[in-house]
Amino acid sequence: QVQLVESGGGLAQAGGSLRLSCAGSGGSFSIFQLGWFRQAPGKEREFVAAIDSYGSSTYYADSVKGRFTISRDNAKNTVYLQMSSLKREDTAVYYCAASSFWRLELTTTYGYWGQGTQVTVSS
Repeated sequence: QVQLVESGGGLAQAGGSLRLSCAGSGGSFSIFQLGWFRQAPGKEREFVAAIDSYGSSTYYADSVKGRFTISRDNAKNTVYLQMSSLKREDTAVYYCAASSFWRLELTTTYGYWGQGTQVTVSS
C-alpha cells in the first residue's frame, strides 16, 4: 500500500511559477510510474504529466508542454511538478498518483492517489 501526500500548492500570479511535491511512503515507490492530474471546479480530472519508474521518460498534456516539468527522486520517494508561465486556466486541485501499469494519461491506470493540493493562478 502506497500513501501519497502532495504539497507546494498555493496562490501564484499569471506568468509565475510554483513547484509541487508529492512524497510517497508505505511501498516500493521506485517501481511505480507516477503521474500528475488536475481537476478544476465543474470539470473532470485531467492528465497533466507522467514519468516512468526510472525517471527516463516523461509525458505531458499538450496544454502544459513546454511550461511544466515532471521529475522524480527515488532516493527521497518524491515526485515533483515544476510549473512555470502559469495561466489562469491552470487553476485546479492537483493530484499525484502511482501506477504499476502504462496508459499513463488515463485516471483508471492509477491505483494510488494523493489527497490533492490547490493551485490558484490570478491575473
